[in-house]
Amino acid sequence: MERNLAMEVVRVTEAAALSSARWMGLGNEKAADQAAVDAMRRAFDAVPFCGTVVIGEGERDESPMLFIGERVGSGEGTELDVALDPLEGTNIMAQGRANALAVVAIAEKGGFLRVPDTYMEKIAVGPKAKGAVDLSLSPEQNLHNIADAMKCYVEDLTVVILDRPRHAELIRAVREAGARIKLIQDGDVSAAIAAGFPETGVDVLLGIGGAPEGVLAAAALQCLGGDMQGRLRPRNDQEVERARKLGLKDMDRIYRIGDLAKSGDVMFAATGVTDGDLLRGVRFFGGGARTHSVVMRYRSGTVRFIEATHRFDRKPVY
Repeated sequence: MERNLAMEVVRVTEAAALSSARWMGLGNEKAADQAAVDAMRRAFDAVPFCGTVVIGEGERDESPMLFIGERVGSGEGTELDVALDPLEGTNIMAQGRANALAVVAIAEKGGFLRVPDTYMEKIAVGPKAKGAVDLSLSPEQNLHNIADAMKCYVEDLTVVILDRPRHAELIRAVREAGARIKLIQDGDVSAAIAAGFPETGVDVLLGIGGAPEGVLAAAALQCLGGDMQGRLRPRNDQEVERARKLGLKDMDRIYRIGDLAKSGDVMFAATGVTDGDLLRGVRFFGGGARTHSVVMRYRSGTVRFIEATHRFDRKPVY
């Protein structure tokens, strides 16, 4: 890919963010998600590539739009794989909480690990701790290795963990190690990306979250030079079978960042829907809105933050 399509795909994440942001705090996560999906699908039609959704809203019989296997783009140009989440954090939106995002990653064919809609155990860090994480080790050992790599004390680290009953033992272990904890309700893609930026105050993501979200986070961290590992944690036999149909036979295998998102020409774009650690949410004003996005490309290592003003008398009304 010679062309930086991420600069055009950011218009897709902006469209999804603008459309879904109207539903912030209104308690209707389904309407917010549908608004994001519809806007993202329309915006993809203007992007000059031939895309296939490999991480999406679900299987074709589960989702009428942006399903796994759906073709997106204008139909002209390079064949690429697409990983997306039109609204990462539907519950966040419904409650008006922080860190909801619209996210798209693109790569060459075969660039993303195809995973079912199941859980994944994850550990993610930024560039300073690259090579210091290992899911086969205990949380305490990982935190000490991360602190050594970052030339700080474990007590200096901030670890983001989803606030779930399943993480009670993990939270206890992190507290005993001495690291600070930031519990979040949802949105671990945002948390993983934030670990790649020192100014966010987030150093590590730990815990079990969605497997598709793990692939999206890995794509962003590849562009940033960060590190991540994941291990599937299916909830039932049906999810195990779905994983095996995708060629994922060993449920105990630890996937490294290069397995989740290959270090080819990965591109990543995200737009904030609600305020977060990294991106500001959509700001509406009379006749328009402002958005805040990040665009990254692995090949060049370029990271761009884009603040855009959208005027609805000249643009589509999302």
